[in-house]
Amino acid sequence: MHWTYEKGLHELGNGSYAWLAPDGSWGWSNAGLITDGEESLLVDTLFDLELTREMLAGMRAAVPAATARFDTLVNTHANGDHCHGNELVTGAEIIASTAAAEEMNELPPEALAAFVTMARELGPAGEYFLHCFGQFNFEGITFTPPTKTFSGEMQIAVGDKTVQLIEVGPAHTRGDVLVYCPADKTVFTGDILFIEGTPIMWQGPVANWIAACQRIEAMDVDTIVPGHGPICDKSGVVAVRQYLEFVRDEARTRFDAGLSAREAARDIELGQYSAWSDPERIAVNVDCLYREFDDESKATDILELFTRMAELAGYSQENSGVS
Repeated sequence: MHWTYEKGLHELGNGSYAWLAPDGSWGWSNAGLITDGEESLLVDTLFDLELTREMLAGMRAAVPAATARFDTLVNTHANGDHCHGNELVTGAEIIASTAAAEEMNELPPEALAAFVTMARELGPAGEYFLHCFGQFNFEGITFTPPTKTFSGEMQIAVGDKTVQLIEVGPAHTRGDVLVYCPADKTVFTGDILFIEGTPIMWQGPVANWIAACQRIEAMDVDTIVPGHGPICDKSGVVAVRQYLEFVRDEARTRFDAGLSAREAARDIELGQYSAWSDPERIAVNVDCLYREFDDESKATDILELFTRMAELAGYSQENSGVS
């Protein structure tokens, strides 16, 4: 089936739904809903309260019996565009992997709000940060962490349906989780999948992310809802896996040749992947891979990573408006 990539709620069949947020770039994330009778499971909230309220209202209008209250909320990972709206899902049990819950504590909403406030003083990196996140409102969000955590796998009943939570991180982040509903032949992948957009590897190792793609490829699913981008079938999963393999191999060649991570990111010719949105994320991906190749555990400063992405995206001291 062909799914239109339009903002709002999309019925997937058998009581499952996807909430899509074009264009899928920074912060514009998807979410999901699995229902059976009067029971419901929400997959992720959105980046700020206004966006999350709009989504919840759309779901309640479409499926009032199941969403009068949400029984369960699963956060697929720690990034704020998948959990900042948690406070609005009152009364639900909030579930995430143990690793994701720990990571959420490290960048609460008020930290992003403070970064937006100071961004204009940070030159091109700050301007690029505002380009990515300046349209979201991080003020007044109450950090609402998971109430239950797990490691490995967990099963949840939603009416007569069984939903499988499968931890596949660390990959994109430290605690990535797939939400798989076998009865609906549907999987919600969080940011293991960016479709028609460039994946960003904050954590790695890349082998885990590739294995996560392979796990989805092996599932009995017809409908795959990514963390960002349009609904897809397994061809979308293959494309993401092949990007990761391509970047791994290209980065390794340059690492062995003695180029720095910054130099390698500038040197890699993206070819077919240059048409994907946010190609400058190659800077973060190569940096993560270099740490893996060098067995170096020390993470690069986030401002430095945004500086590298800003350079690749064409931001400079001259056009940033900052002296």
